[in-house]
Amino acid sequence: MQQQHTRFVYILLILLLIKPLSMAASEPADSVPQQHKGIIGRLIHYFDQSNKRKLTTRPNFTPLGGPHYSSEKGLGLGIVIAGDYSTCPTDTLLPASNISLKGDIATKGYYSVGIDGVHVYPFNSRRVNYSLDFQSFSTYFWGIGYTWNNDNANKTKYNLFDLTLTGDYEWRLAPGLYLGPAVELSYTSAGSIADPTPWQGENHRYFSAEVGGRLQYDLRDNLTYPHSGVLFELIQLFAPRFIGNRNHDFASTEINFNIYSPLWAGAILASHFHSEWTYGNTPWGKLPFLGGGAMRGYYEGRYRDKCASDMAVELRQHIYRRSGIAVWGGVGSIYHKLSDIRFDRLLPEYGIGYRWEFKKNANVRVDIGFGKHSSGFMFGLNEAF
Repeated sequence: MQQQHTRFVYILLILLLIKPLSMAASEPADSVPQQHKGIIGRLIHYFDQSNKRKLTTRPNFTPLGGPHYSSEKGLGLGIVIAGDYSTCPTDTLLPASNISLKGDIATKGYYSVGIDGVHVYPFNSRRVNYSLDFQSFSTYFWGIGYTWNNDNANKTKYNLFDLTLTGDYEWRLAPGLYLGPAVELSYTSAGSIADPTPWQGENHRYFSAEVGGRLQYDLRDNLTYPHSGVLFELIQLFAPRFIGNRNHDFASTEINFNIYSPLWAGAILASHFHSEWTYGNTPWGKLPFLGGGAMRGYYEGRYRDKCASDMAVELRQHIYRRSGIAVWGGVGSIYHKLSDIRFDRLLPEYGIGYRWEFKKNANVRVDIGFGKHSSGFMFGLNEAF
């Protein structure tokens, strides 16, 4: 079964890479200057013009690929095919819609495929956010709660298999204010566990179905690289047993609050606050955790509990042409209840990253973060928040 999964991912990655390159290579000869003929020249010209193309109703796809390394996944090859488009190209104030196809393979048995995006209707009257992700890789589990997570002796290797679908459909109630239903379906399995003790009796595999709603107040000037504005969102989900949660009955509340402020020429100060609280019998894979996202200095998923909060401030500075840098600092905490938050359990982090604009208002980012006895290296698309 594992070999079949691996073979499927390799085939999909090859197809994802070949199609956009063939599209680029099949451009009419008179559309490419003479000096750009040949596959290498065409690719150079293609990427050189990728941030200058005008939005149309059809997605303009740009392929990106390259090596990366992280402590969670090892050395890998990632491919992203990113597209942007507009449901009303003549409306210059309408935020661009976007879609990304992703594939990844790495040395620590990691492979993943996925698709995500945001579809913005004309006049910004409605929005659809969607994501479908499949991943399988060898990783580590430290247990649940700060006491378990902070003790490296609890580190246990296992194979994670996860398939998650999320989506929501929002209507505009007032300028910047959106509300609509949301759903999340996932199947998670932990296999080849070296030591089951850190699971503390939890089921190693489960299916969860969550339904609820999403409230969003969004005044960002664009969705992928905001220069100014505010984003506040509240996501409330419920997972009762009668909709398929056989062994778990739980709920979650998540809040995101971001502020984007221009400072001087080419500089943006981005501020971020995030909290997630869960209630009831929450399965281990649905517990809030730190790592990835804004908390890039920590191994993704090491610190997890019933609740998690983090905040960060990031300075993003354009340097030259399509290049820029980002520096940030932040702090986070996991806790079972609010009274568990203590100063000696706060997890600080800081880091620096490089940005390259491959499309207008869309960056490739390479970040290195440092935390408490921890560090992380990440390659990604668009900003962490």
